[in-house]
Amino acid sequence: MKIRELFVLMSVMTMVIIIGIAMVFPLELWILIIVLPLIGLGINDILQKKHAIKRNYPLIGNIRYLLEKIRPEIQQYFIESDLDGTPINRVFRSLIYSRAKNQVDSVPFGTKNDVYQNGYECMAHSIYPKKITEVEQNPRVVFGGKDCKKPYSASILNISAMSFGALSQNAILALSKGAKLGGFAHNTGEGGLSTYHLEGGGDLIWQIGTGYFGCRTVDGQFSEENFKSNALKDNVKMIEIKLSQGAKPGHGGILPAAKNTKEIAQIRGILPHVDVLSPPYHTAFSNPNELILFIQKLRTLSDGKPVGIKLCIGDKNEFEDLCKAMVKNDLYPDFITIDGGEGGTGAAPEEFTDSIGMPLRDGLAFVVDTLKKYNLKNDIKVIASGRIFSAFHIIRAMALGADTVNSARAMMLAIGCIQALRCNTNNCPAGVATQDKSLMKGLDVTDKSVRVYNFHKKTVHSMVEMLAAAGLSSPKEISRKHILHRTGPNKLQSYSELYLENV
Repeated sequence: MKIRELFVLMSVMTMVIIIGIAMVFPLELWILIIVLPLIGLGINDILQKKHAIKRNYPLIGNIRYLLEKIRPEIQQYFIESDLDGTPINRVFRSLIYSRAKNQVDSVPFGTKNDVYQNGYECMAHSIYPKKITEVEQNPRVVFGGKDCKKPYSASILNISAMSFGALSQNAILALSKGAKLGGFAHNTGEGGLSTYHLEGGGDLIWQIGTGYFGCRTVDGQFSEENFKSNALKDNVKMIEIKLSQGAKPGHGGILPAAKNTKEIAQIRGILPHVDVLSPPYHTAFSNPNELILFIQKLRTLSDGKPVGIKLCIGDKNEFEDLCKAMVKNDLYPDFITIDGGEGGTGAAPEEFTDSIGMPLRDGLAFVVDTLKKYNLKNDIKVIASGRIFSAFHIIRAMALGADTVNSARAMMLAIGCIQALRCNTNNCPAGVATQDKSLMKGLDVTDKSVRVYNFHKKTVHSMVEMLAAAGLSSPKEISRKHILHRTGPNKLQSYSELYLENV
């Protein structure tokens, strides 16, 4: 019996016992005064839809929110760090929560950043700021090169890759419906194109990984027929080939047997109730020329939709070789998503998470500069992915050359993730990263989809306000000179100094 069901049963039994005692011992009616409110609170927790923790854990779930109110405010943020552990920015988790809940997101008493700590970053503002009305209000970017027949106009902030299987059906529905409400895109992750992605109605970026889930043969090879049947769906706006991800580049992925339900197996084209491994390499190509031709094949099979690749930068020479193959064949992807080594996942080997993969800013600057070197940047859009939580993070990525950004963790927090760090156990208490129906039931799709919409809307608006403060009219005007980075006790350097363009 699940904890939630046990509490419901205990509440009912307690009520029956107390009523019986009161009938025999009227003087003990005071018990009702103490206990009945607790029973009422427990029932209210079960019926309410705004807090998954309370819904899944009646009564005792309130302890978490009580502690959240009385603990020191400084503990409510988590620290974003470089891979060496140096704090570079403090991002309030409460900022994401407040924006998602459409609450006031201003803070009192000044910055909580240590502005004299090495790694501190800020944006250079202007003494001649723009009026907010003079700035592009809902900036969008058109994806699609010369071989693309169906370009896609994307928001500057979209949902990063998270698969159904890793996330619950309610989480996927909430994200997709939020994307629909806000007019932005939702990356499916490599777990295949599920009915919940489609039911949500949002624009989709269908990600294809090494397991070819949703477009594979029985033995795990790429299937043109299965790919085409999914790629032509109206919700699918772009296709992304995942070469690697920042959390575990070169390792592949795993879906634990506990999460591999019959439904998930059917969507992915695999056997249910067994551990499912995605190999670290693709079988459809093995060199730059074959990759470029595979991209063109997917573009043709999808009737001309934008096709791109996602990778975390490792060997720089390999990316240079890929650019040379693009020029040689006069074929190239419509976009490239750069993931940083600081990116996260539900589960990954610790050494891979900590010690493999170039950090986002270094990888992003290198890719943008290399594309410019081969005169490809005007034809290929670049997406940045890796610890994007705030408007400043969006601007920082764009200063290095990104056209748009993807966010995963912030979107998870928006739908109720409390960072319980149980993503790989199927026991997520918030119903986000689990296939346990008794837990995912606590996540109300309607409420959480609005929170996703709210977070996106308020974060983009905040970015527009920051552009106005810098005297800029559009994200296209952001450059590396606009971001300052502390490198010493009395030295701030701009990104234009730190990330020299070797073009």
